[in-house]
Amino acid sequence: MDRRRMTGSTIAEKILAAHSGKDKVSPGEFIDVRVDLVMANDVTAPIAIREFERIGVKSVFDPKRVVMVADHFVPNKDIPSAEQAKMMREFAMKQGLVYFEVGRGGIEHVLLPEQGLVVPGDVVVGADSHTCTYGALGAFATGMGSTDIAAAMATGEIWMKVPPTIKLLYHGRPGRWVGGKDLILYTIGDIGVDGALYCAMEFCGEAIDSLSMDGRFTMANMAIEAGAKAGIFRVDNKASAYVKARALRPYKVYEPDNDARYERVIEYNASKIEPQVAFPHLPSNTRPISEVGEVRIDQVVIGSCTNGRIEDMEVAAEVLKWRRVHPEVRLIIIPGSQEVYLEAMRRGLIEAFVRAGAAVSTPTCGPCLGGHMGVLAPGERCISTTNRNFAGRMGSSQSEVYLANPAIAAASAILGRIASPEEVAI
Repeated sequence: MDRRRMTGSTIAEKILAAHSGKDKVSPGEFIDVRVDLVMANDVTAPIAIREFERIGVKSVFDPKRVVMVADHFVPNKDIPSAEQAKMMREFAMKQGLVYFEVGRGGIEHVLLPEQGLVVPGDVVVGADSHTCTYGALGAFATGMGSTDIAAAMATGEIWMKVPPTIKLLYHGRPGRWVGGKDLILYTIGDIGVDGALYCAMEFCGEAIDSLSMDGRFTMANMAIEAGAKAGIFRVDNKASAYVKARALRPYKVYEPDNDARYERVIEYNASKIEPQVAFPHLPSNTRPISEVGEVRIDQVVIGSCTNGRIEDMEVAAEVLKWRRVHPEVRLIIIPGSQEVYLEAMRRGLIEAFVRAGAAVSTPTCGPCLGGHMGVLAPGERCISTTNRNFAGRMGSSQSEVYLANPAIAAASAILGRIASPEEVAI
């Protein structure tokens, strides 16, 4: 089929058209877009609040559609972080916003879908680059700068250029220990950190259909690591069941047209993809686990907005159960939300972690951005289920961060080197 003659719309284009009062939008077109939800956190909200106050309006466009989450430097690690959280808290209380305090929320990108605040067909903007996570629910979600978020809080609108869409088609079914983290790392390794620059990545295919919602959130989360404006999935039966159990408001599901025009179509055989490890200092520097070699480690982090959901906790516990963390390794486990933490307790996962010798934290972004709860010293190596491994991302610029799925991370914690779960699995 000649794609040049295709005139239909992708999911992203349909959502943006509906939110800009148009019948149809085209890639490259500049549009004004109505937003359904605006989000900021304790790092990005203070800047947005100061800019909001400079605008001169007295209140946000709709307090029920502005969400603020304390998650990056909480529990507060020092006086400056306490001051940032205090500023956000006071503004949220004054404006009557949706606000999640430490101990009653979690990491924003785990929390918002879990709480039913994001639904299919939404346009969501957040002052955090991994806002694209919500695309797993068939929403158009993207990160923006804090000054743009200030304008969105005041007006309920943004302006943007319509991105082209890249269709990523995953054939076959993933093997054991291969999940969403591996599919997205493999993809980023193939196309590069700018391979989807200012595009929407539309994920589909048999392998995607077989993925759990937790796996889809992981893939959408890391779309930004390929330079994408958004990552997006169709709303199938799994997504519908997830949303119906949580949604706080009505929603509309958008499907791509059969003759939708894509920037390009990339196809993979998921059954051939091994568990992946991203070496320093880019998420695209990937290798299959069979080609990793001997890499000793000092620390392991399991959690974050990428892999801090209950499925991730279960996978880690499956590998760790009845085993001990290597004596020269620190294992830090951070459930993505209070709800995930509670469910992990109910299932006995927290006890398994503690008995293995892990430190289990209240939900926080903490070590992912080198904030606290696991900052690296010079010369140290960490394998982490987080989303970025830039130089200095988790502490010293002379440290190294490797990215992998929870099964590899757990196996590595046991053996003291980057390892396949097959090496310790019963």
